[in-house]
Amino acid sequence: MESKNDIPLKEYIPVATTENGANDLATHDDTLPTKAVDNTLEEGKKDVTLNRELGLFSAVSLILGVMIGSGIFVSPAPALSYSGSVGMCTVVWFVCGVISLIGALAFAELGTVVPRSGAEYAYFTESFNNLHPFWGPLPAFICSWVYVVVLRPAEVAVITLTFAEYICQPVIDHYHIDKNSIENVKMYIALGALGLITFINIASVKLYVKIQNIFGAFKVLVCVVIIGAGIYAISTGYTDNLKTGFKGTHTKPSSIALAFYSGLWAYDGWSTVTTVTEEIKNPSRNIPLSILISVPLVTLLYVFMNVAYMAVLTIGEMEAAPAVAVVFGERILGTFSVIIPIGVALATFGCALSIQFSITRLCYVAGQEGHMIKAFSYVNVKRLTPAPAVAFQGLISLIFIMCGSIVTLIEFASFFIWIFYGVAMVSLIVLRYTKPGVHRPYKVPIWIPYFIFLVALFLSVTPIATDPSPKYLFALAFIISGIFVYIPFVYYKMKLPLMDHFTKLIQVVFQAVPPEKYENQNNVDNVDNEKTKADKK
Repeated sequence: MESKNDIPLKEYIPVATTENGANDLATHDDTLPTKAVDNTLEEGKKDVTLNRELGLFSAVSLILGVMIGSGIFVSPAPALSYSGSVGMCTVVWFVCGVISLIGALAFAELGTVVPRSGAEYAYFTESFNNLHPFWGPLPAFICSWVYVVVLRPAEVAVITLTFAEYICQPVIDHYHIDKNSIENVKMYIALGALGLITFINIASVKLYVKIQNIFGAFKVLVCVVIIGAGIYAISTGYTDNLKTGFKGTHTKPSSIALAFYSGLWAYDGWSTVTTVTEEIKNPSRNIPLSILISVPLVTLLYVFMNVAYMAVLTIGEMEAAPAVAVVFGERILGTFSVIIPIGVALATFGCALSIQFSITRLCYVAGQEGHMIKAFSYVNVKRLTPAPAVAFQGLISLIFIMCGSIVTLIEFASFFIWIFYGVAMVSLIVLRYTKPGVHRPYKVPIWIPYFIFLVALFLSVTPIATDPSPKYLFALAFIISGIFVYIPFVYYKMKLPLMDHFTKLIQVVFQAVPPEKYENQNNVDNVDNEKTKADKK
């Protein structure tokens, strides 16, 4: 029935269409109070889809935003502990940067061959879907299951809690407040930060780009301040630690392996730009170029920041410090050391903002493929953002924040990341053989995917071999639970009874429609005829 405030459906843009040509969410008797749709279609044609808003600088900023999180400021000590010496630790950080660059360049080729957002997910879909009706789509589904449902929203939750920790740090230190009494305040700050991040990513891609560019620049500035302080410290006599060179280097293969393991995890995030391929301007140029700029830049920053830390602090001091950069700042910067916790807070906020921005694009693409709820692939008709996917990710992160300690959850899920990187290298090799004629504006030597695959295998096996733990059984259980979702809802395409109503609710609340081209209001009455012609073709 129509209410007085409703307008007949023919006066609105039709929603998704099923195979028989009928509207997916409404029949001709239904009405949708979506007046905002009409306001976006003023003249000519309007693309209701994600636009290419990220240029080269923004792509670089996105990679920096995810790669430079809190780790390099808070806990860079494990690589030093496992390597055993200042010299070996420096070598480890440099080599890890080179390996990350090689892996990122392999992803750059995949990003030009498969010009879709979603990174590994899109590559698995393109490479394996047609190989087998059941097993072919399964790797892509498991990838989306792990990333969208657990790993990335849990990371956002932990990072926003870290943000709250360092926002409160100067106040706690100045007023000598008991840390236990401020825990609730930290949670409220984390929730507020999550709400702000979610609002930004729903509101506008341009707004995200502007904010992330500012935060990215400030993040690099803080790193440069630490490096500058290190140079000053060395010039004033802090050289005893550096003079030890390679003395004390651990030669056990397991120690060296764990040193590289720690370093490579610190560099994670180099594939981020390929998660948003559809929103990169001139992706065949800007994806490889942004990687060639950002990953070497991060490598230089990481190497020189660690040299600065190691010049001022001993191995024992770095291992005992709750936040290495803060202790370093207190010793060298004096009253200006307050810039460090503020810098860490801003770095974590920018990191969480970029992680949520990128994972919502994977959720968006997975919705298009039927691996997530279809409504998560819809786009807000006014803001042209995947608003339902962003809200979904914000909700999951909210749940994780309220749950409290979820570090173990991230630990058991994190080793999947390099498994997915390894399978992505298999995708690259498969596409070389299955799509040899596809134009490749950029192409890596064939040894690179094999090498990165071996690195991924090493990083996947190392934590299990060095620290056998029941938590990896939980990881296996999570995969099995995903398969139990995959079989009925993806493979057999079962549909929940209330899904149509849920989808309609999502469309109304978020003013969202499937990403398609729509004509202006003057031509809306002809849409049904055009669909009929298309069906006949």
